[in-house]
Amino acid sequence: MENFDDLFAPQPDQRGDTSFDKDAWAARKQQEREGVYLMIDTFAHEMSMDGGLFCDYLDVQARFDRYSVSNAILIAAQKPDATKLADFDTWKASGVYVKRGAEAITILEPGKEYTREQDGSTGVFYDPKKMFDISQTNSTQRAAPSVARDGRLLLKALMNNAPCRFAISNELPEGVNVAYSGRENTIRVRQGLDAPAIFRGLAQELARAHMDKGSFQCQNPDFVAYSTSYMLCQRNGVLVEGFSFDRMPEEYSQMDAQAIRGEVGTIREIAGTISADMNRLFAAQEKAQKNRDGGAR
Repeated sequence: MENFDDLFAPQPDQRGDTSFDKDAWAARKQQEREGVYLMIDTFAHEMSMDGGLFCDYLDVQARFDRYSVSNAILIAAQKPDATKLADFDTWKASGVYVKRGAEAITILEPGKEYTREQDGSTGVFYDPKKMFDISQTNSTQRAAPSVARDGRLLLKALMNNAPCRFAISNELPEGVNVAYSGRENTIRVRQGLDAPAIFRGLAQELARAHMDKGSFQCQNPDFVAYSTSYMLCQRNGVLVEGFSFDRMPEEYSQMDAQAIRGEVGTIREIAGTISADMNRLFAAQEKAQKNRDGGAR
């Protein structure tokens, strides 16, 4: 009878060493983080001198208003036309599949907390996360377009809870349609303008008013107000044809990446403050409309 005992003799592990090397894993993670941080700093420096890249950032931040400055910069650097992001598993769970060969968009998400050795304070590790835009999937849907609102409602929302007063004026300087006066705490608007022109001008001067009243820090208030107006127009479907970023502020080219992030962070913060006031009025208006519709039944 044939003997099979040799099949069970001790043999080398063909799987190789599968033990988990925690130090190697941590080193890889840190290398990934450093690569992402370098991408942020590189793009921040480039967009400080290139109006096209700066406009890409503003467009992304307008669409992804809840994303941090750093993540908006990362998206602008990798896929500036992105409209809706999710990771692979989230797309899959919703029945949507990422196209073969699609290049992931890396952003940062909060990870574990740690204690700083210098002062004992608590910090947070930010881990790279791979995302995919809806255009990189087999979904036939696309991101929902912004809600179309009439000009009067948009202007009322823009003026909601403003930190200053408003007045019509026929005495503004030639070429100036809307102007904020800190001394009078008033934004004056030239009579007879159409809704888009009023919105663009009001958004810019409201940004000035918020900077005047708040604790916002920036190097170039004029450019910050201008950029805030652009972002609010993009967010609310107001035409931006008259905006131009061909000439970037000269001082920006001398600022480091951290300072540039601070500058665009101020734009994001002011736009977010104004948007929050606008959304409160939109919500109240929609609630009132539902109540009217319900009462009519």
